[in-house]
Amino acid sequence: MLKKMAWLFFAITSYLILADAVQPWMRLPKLGHAGFTMVFVLFSLLHCAVLKGKKTTAYFFAVSAFISFALEEIGVRTGLIYGHYHYSNLLGPKLGSVPIIIPLAWFMMIYPSWRLAGVLTRAINSNSLFGRSTQALIAAMVMTAWDMVMDPANTAAGLWIWERGGIYFGVPRQNYLGWIFTTFLIYWTMSLLSNGKQQTTVDRGFSVLPVMVYALYAVRYIVADRVPALQLVALFAMGMPAFLALASIYLNRQSNIAVIPE
Repeated sequence: MLKKMAWLFFAITSYLILADAVQPWMRLPKLGHAGFTMVFVLFSLLHCAVLKGKKTTAYFFAVSAFISFALEEIGVRTGLIYGHYHYSNLLGPKLGSVPIIIPLAWFMMIYPSWRLAGVLTRAINSNSLFGRSTQALIAAMVMTAWDMVMDPANTAAGLWIWERGGIYFGVPRQNYLGWIFTTFLIYWTMSLLSNGKQQTTVDRGFSVLPVMVYALYAVRYIVADRVPALQLVALFAMGMPAFLALASIYLNRQSNIAVIPE
């Protein structure tokens, strides 16, 4: 049942991403920020539950939500982590200074990025401190690449405001260092909580779904971003790791079964 639900929410998530991609040419029904986030989060939770089990999924979501919310709250109040910014009222009710939807949005991006990075780093020994840290850093870079394309557009849409501007389409450099720090901390913490040697075997088509979502987002930005420079950023920052991960999965023709690394 969980697997079928994951497929369903993958289909809805993919439709909503593609609806964004074709918006310059045609308007398709969409769900808004809150609706899209909930659909995407449910896909990530369901897919993770099938691959890693309900307990690990609960740990992953709790770690991601707690760390992201805590650092966002500190960041908004002090400007120390991401730079000086605040959220507008476009993202709904807030807990403290941070919209409630934000920790959910972190997890919806963290999970696909984690799975993609897992494909790229499957040869690394995650039992050593160096290996674990290397995997967490690569996953954090994959995740931050996503934000490099997403943040300028959402800033222009007024979802959040950078009070002192920034050198990268109005976004400060510090924001991306903050993203790397936040996601590295989440991934590294999860590597301690997950079972380091356990592997889950699933069919290749299902295992690749989070990577497909990341790749679809890359295509959406490459095709439909209104800023040509950001289309190039999307091509190389998101498109390259997505292409490498998909090639790694599909060019391995030894079996129709994919073993998912931790």
